[in-house]
Amino acid sequence: MIPNAPMDLQHLRRLPAGLALLLAVLAASAVGVAHASAQTHSASSPAAPSPSAPPLAVEVRNESEPVLCAEKDNVALTFASPQVRRFRIQAVHPAYLGALVADRTEPNWTACDMSGDPAFPAAPKRVTFFETPDLWLTGYTFPAFWRPASVPVRVGDTATEGLHMVQLWVRRDERAEEVLVFYPPDGYWRARPLAPPHLANTAYGSSFLLGPVETEGRPLVKLKEIAFDPATRTFTLAFAGGGSARLALSALDRESMVLDVSLDGPVTGHPFAALRSMYVTAFNADVAQVAWRAPGAKGWAEGDILDFSGGPVLDLWAGRLAPSRHNTSAPDMVFGPFEGP
Repeated sequence: MIPNAPMDLQHLRRLPAGLALLLAVLAASAVGVAHASAQTHSASSPAAPSPSAPPLAVEVRNESEPVLCAEKDNVALTFASPQVRRFRIQAVHPAYLGALVADRTEPNWTACDMSGDPAFPAAPKRVTFFETPDLWLTGYTFPAFWRPASVPVRVGDTATEGLHMVQLWVRRDERAEEVLVFYPPDGYWRARPLAPPHLANTAYGSSFLLGPVETEGRPLVKLKEIAFDPATRTFTLAFAGGGSARLALSALDRESMVLDVSLDGPVTGHPFAALRSMYVTAFNADVAQVAWRAPGAKGWAEGDILDFSGGPVLDLWAGRLAPSRHNTSAPDMVFGPFEGP
């Protein structure tokens, strides 16, 4: 029998502050699910970059700003190009993970005032709406969220409505691990590889957005529906303004998760993707550094996240070189390569 999916503490900063604090207390007492051992899964990916395709540069804007609150997503990188049709996102364990002995994943609400955040009430529920022995989806409706839960999540002919958050779980060697989470009301996603042998689990960190990125108080992607194909481990995103994208879980092991994305047409007037994360100081951050490969450059450039000026890139890495006191085990994120039609 598949175990109940506990609430992960890293999900809480997506909620109104008062509700998040309450759930943090409840979650801290929950018994965690055992996590998976290493094994690679390859799915039929509709968007895997072609090794023969010429590299495509996209325009990255850095709209990050300094803050004091560790639970505010103040890191904001957007990716724009009407030519992009396919690209890859990877969540990769940080370089220091092998030496990590103690992990820190609890939220830090110091210097945080989110009393002005909108909060739409809802009837709380938890439901596992797709389930096989090795793969399942668990959905949550919270007592409140900053946007209404109006986006259905479909598996086959069955649509589940009213969900604020959906977790994708996998089972390996009779152990289970949550590896991907998404929020249908605002289009946010978070990913992490399987835990390494010496850690029971790892943290989520940065979020990413796929599709036309708009801003209504904060960046978001407006969705009409999300559909999941278990056979290929592919999500199809139908956008509220028209158009669609596919997100395929192409590979998953103890080092990384590989997600291949394809767009059915150009995204114009808006970025086609964004990275959202947090940075207070280098020792209190989910992203502290960025590295990028610019067109014509002989190698990678790198620097601190708040100092990055943006510009055209072929590939981009965002992560940490030293352990942080916030979500210490959370993965680095890599965007690219990018391809056109």
